[in-house]
Amino acid sequence: MKIVLASQSPRRKELLGRMGLEFVTQASKIDESAFDGLEARELVATLSREKAQWIARQLDGEPLVIGADTVVVRDGAALGKPKDAEDAVAMLLSLSGRDHQVCTGVTVCRGDRVLTQVEETQVTFRELTEAEVRQYVSTGEPMDKAGAYGIQGLGGLLVEGIRGDYSNVVGLPVCRLGQMLKDFGVDCLALAGR
Repeated sequence: MKIVLASQSPRRKELLGRMGLEFVTQASKIDESAFDGLEARELVATLSREKAQWIARQLDGEPLVIGADTVVVRDGAALGKPKDAEDAVAMLLSLSGRDHQVCTGVTVCRGDRVLTQVEETQVTFRELTEAEVRQYVSTGEPMDKAGAYGIQGLGGLLVEGIRGDYSNVVGLPVCRLGQMLKDFGVDCLALAGR
């Protein structure tokens, strides 16, 4: 069975690879701004489904397609990727010393069958100074990441704790995805044992 990850994210690619699957990646070409205004959980569910189904329509046969979308949520508002360095600074300062949520929508589809779920993880930042934030932003790491940080990189220095799935904060909730794939006849643990 051909498996396609509807993403060019190196973090998602690495996490899916760790699950022992052979797959290819292909980025979808959907207009994400068309879904502005949706509540965070609905937004990531919708975007992950749109990405997966867009890729599925481009390919012959019935490949198994995995789509994902992640947002950081602070006080009910979704924080996407920063527009520029000052936007990244503002986002990070707004998260300083507080809890926020990371929501990832994951869709698995094959043929007419589509399964979408949302994983949520709570993240706590330590108190940050503006100087620390600017120093972190100057590394460039925050610029392509929801909420302007990467927990798997230098952004981990900002995180005091998490409650939930760590891989979800990176961008792909592998535990939940593994269970979803089982529903499509793909058992990652059984494949790893071969």
